[in-house]
Amino acid sequence: MRFRTLTAHVPRNGVHDPNLEPVELTAILAEEVSPPADGTAVRWLLLTDLPVTCFDDARECVRLYSLRWLIERYHYVLKSGCGIEDSQLRSADALECLLALYCVVALRLLWLTYASRIDGDAPCTVAFTDLEWKTLFRYRNPRESLPAKPPPLREVVHWTARLGGFLARTGDGEPGVKTLWRGLMRLQDIVIGVLLLAPQDVGNV
Repeated sequence: MRFRTLTAHVPRNGVHDPNLEPVELTAILAEEVSPPADGTAVRWLLLTDLPVTCFDDARECVRLYSLRWLIERYHYVLKSGCGIEDSQLRSADALECLLALYCVVALRLLWLTYASRIDGDAPCTVAFTDLEWKTLFRYRNPRESLPAKPPPLREVVHWTARLGGFLARTGDGEPGVKTLWRGLMRLQDIVIGVLLLAPQDVGNV
């Protein structure tokens, strides 16, 4: 990893704001030393206006950039999943309240997506209520008895994603946020139906 401070001058040609001033930036070059034999080495050239005076500062900038994909997924959920851009609200205050709610939804969905991959053996109750996972189990296994303990998180996430179109074929990998949010929406519809029919005990459905 190498870095160097530089000054980006105002363009001499073209149309631009005449009040622009030169900007001091730091260029960081991060290169993968030992790439996989079947892959291409990572080579990032980053420009930042964050203060970089030592290796730790440069490494922190690279770490922040590595989160770019996750941040893009977060905005993708807000726009495509929650439909924040399609809101018909007319005031900034109302839109801010709606965005606050959707941010919680997007964060929960992202956390669920990646938690099932990283810690998939954890009990599903870290993310699903008893009613939710029992309803899913009943939906998929109507003739079987409920298990004595909650199934693993990864398994229940797969059940949920299947409701959203995830096929779980060999080579499909783990479900993404799109199939998972569709599955969660479908799950909530099913749970509401269960509550209307048997509010006391889903095991009796």
